[in-house]
Amino acid sequence: MSVEATEHRVAFPPGMDARSTRIAETLNPPMLIAAALTIPAVAINESHPGGGLLDVARVLNWVIWLAFLTELVVMLAVVPDRRTWLRHHPLDLIIVVFTPPVLPAGLQSLRVLRLLRLLRLLRLAQLSRQAFSLRGLHDAALLAVLTAIAGGALFVGFEKHSQHLNAWDGIYWAVTSMTTLGSNIYPTTTGGEVIAVVVVVVGISFVALLTGAIAQRFLGPEIAEVEAELEHEQLSAEAAALRELRSVREKLEALEVAVERMVDERAPG
Repeated sequence: MSVEATEHRVAFPPGMDARSTRIAETLNPPMLIAAALTIPAVAINESHPGGGLLDVARVLNWVIWLAFLTELVVMLAVVPDRRTWLRHHPLDLIIVVFTPPVLPAGLQSLRVLRLLRLLRLLRLAQLSRQAFSLRGLHDAALLAVLTAIAGGALFVGFEKHSQHLNAWDGIYWAVTSMTTLGSNIYPTTTGGEVIAVVVVVVGISFVALLTGAIAQRFLGPEIAEVEAELEHEQLSAEAAALRELRSVREKLEALEVAVERMVDERAPG
């Protein structure tokens, strides 16, 4: 089968081709991070910390929105059918149009729309293989590191009035919570408790994923060997069937020759 015929048989997402699909897959990890950063940006802004943290939240808000804008512009530039692509990706346009940082304060709550982008992660749910792959593990580790840093910072922000914590204390608390080791730092506010729940859930999920990936690495050769044996048995069965068909064909040809000879012998001389 020719390369062109093979490419025609590949099913690409609506409005996209091979090139735009590759670009979309390349943009997925950074856009996942941008969507996840919405959580600390909104939390910092809603806690009204003042000073440097408020400036960080504002800059983060602009960075996140510019990331979504850049992705939209790039995809519209590379997809072969823009209308079809937009029809199947309305969220990309909605996020750019309805969540710019220049909106009035009363409309800034629309930024939670950016979190809907995280739902695309579910589309990667050939998760049995992809999640345990090096790329899946890399993305999960990236999310875990982001959670540790952002979660620690938010925890310190919520607990600053009841506990004297610095940035390192927050990261230390987040890492020990994610690994379920525990520490002598505990949340005393509702915001701190919410952050603790998120951090623990992400941590447990990452540890489970890491354990599964390690197990798959150890079992991988055995699985491959079993698959090779099954494939060999299938090929052997197919070869035996072909030999049997060839034998039947030869017998039919021999029978045909014998019938023709009998007809010739009985024909009047």
